Amino acid sequence: MRFFLTSQIREIDRKTIECEPITSIDLMERAAKSIFQWIASRFSTQNTFTFFAGNGNNGGDGVALARMLALVGYNVKLFILETGSKKTSDLETNIERAKKQGLIEIRTISNTSDFPSIRSNTIVVDALFGSGLTRPLEGIYAELVTHINRSKSTVISIDIPSGLFGEKNPYPNPNPVIEANHTLTLQFPKLCLLFSDNQKFVGDWSILPIGLDEKTIEETETDFYYLTPTFIKPLLQSRNKFGHKGTYGHALLVAGSYGMMGASILASQACLASGVGLLTVHVPKVGYNVIQSSVPEALVEIDQSEFIFTDEKNVDKFTAIGIGPGIGKGVTRAEALKKVLTKCKVPITIDADALNIISENKDFLELLPENSVFTPHPGEFDRLFGKCNSGFERFELARNVSVKNNVIIVLKGAFTQIYTPEGRVYFNSTGNPGMATGGSGDVLTGIITGLLAQGYSPISASLAGVYVHGLVGDLASEAKGENAMLASDIISYTGNAFLKTINVQ
Repeated sequence: MRFFLTSQIREIDRKTIECEPITSIDLMERAAKSIFQWIASRFSTQNTFTFFAGNGNNGGDGVALARMLALVGYNVKLFILETGSKKTSDLETNIERAKKQGLIEIRTISNTSDFPSIRSNTIVVDALFGSGLTRPLEGIYAELVTHINRSKSTVISIDIPSGLFGEKNPYPNPNPVIEANHTLTLQFPKLCLLFSDNQKFVGDWSILPIGLDEKTIEETETDFYYLTPTFIKPLLQSRNKFGHKGTYGHALLVAGSYGMMGASILASQACLASGVGLLTVHVPKVGYNVIQSSVPEALVEIDQSEFIFTDEKNVDKFTAIGIGPGIGKGVTRAEALKKVLTKCKVPITIDADALNIISENKDFLELLPENSVFTPHPGEFDRLFGKCNSGFERFELARNVSVKNNVIIVLKGAFTQIYTPEGRVYFNSTGNPGMATGGSGDVLTGIITGLLAQGYSPISASLAGVYVHGLVGDLASEAKGENAMLASDIISYTGNAFLKTINVQ
């Protein structure tokens, strides 16, 4: 799914009204109906709803929604801000419709004494400000936000929590912002929803379609994408009836050291589960029996060292390389990594300790093959490229670094971000907190390396690998729950994740 800056979304709204053609009030009605369906499927008419509507079209969405809920029996109270600001015509129309309907208690708020008491069992709908906000809330607006947050009620924000900016927000954020439990964002995700900095304001969020013009969406340029199964499915390669193990590539994984052999096992098993034809695992001598017994499908290549990675001489025979999980750091390992990077002519995935070695030897960046795949978590990224104080700051830096160094950066975490040398950024939609467990990143390295070895382009391998890895985690979570998940559980559902993606309609 392509998504856009908030300024672009306003233009898409405008063109939808022109091209469909549809009036702005009817587009508002369409948006409210989509939100109504989400709410009606989750809350019974036994719930009481308190709406707070601002003077713009976000307020109009709220009033239209309040009217729809009241019509089917929900207990609805509606509070509209009267602050001297001019209301939009569509909001005025919806207020008149609600009054004519006669089912809603409508009150106005012009000063703090008008603030209602909000019971904790009330569901609050925040329709104060939309995604176009450009400056911090002040005065009565700020006080109302604080009043709502103190209520400890369940809060549903329409499109974006009021007080939050659509893209860049300060961190830590000192501004008054609604702390929503659910954010119902219209048609597209908003960039701010995808950063951990804003989690306390956003809560859980859902994308609700409102039927914006498809042709306009397609013609609007963007560098931002949200990964969906229909986006990933065409990237997955089908198997040839006459294919054999040589057809599907030969991957090399350089992984493991004394006390860290688990990383090599997890990466190897995941690589094989991704469909690679052959896998060679390079480990120190201490790892020989471990790999032979734990991953019998893999070939094993033994380092000259008993305990650590010191050299890899035969990189030419492989179609892709993954390096880093569990190898540790130190001068000898740095020298060995430098040799691999110098000799490497095939796609390479660089993870974990290999990233940490490069962070201590920045000149290694000049040795990277084009379109190398980096898979750092935020801490590893900061060590590599500089300390970032917020998710948005790291996002901006990662875009620049990816373009400058001609590498693909897979920045791991919730909504894992994939940065490409063309300046595009892809946010993943799969995965869950149960994957925050040791070894999960090793599994991702194995999957991406396996796809690279099979001939996937570095970008396609990164996108498909990240999406499938997250989906595997979701399937494992469904079976075991988030608390009990292990990285090895993730591997066991890899085939199911590929099948689910291939079979999506």
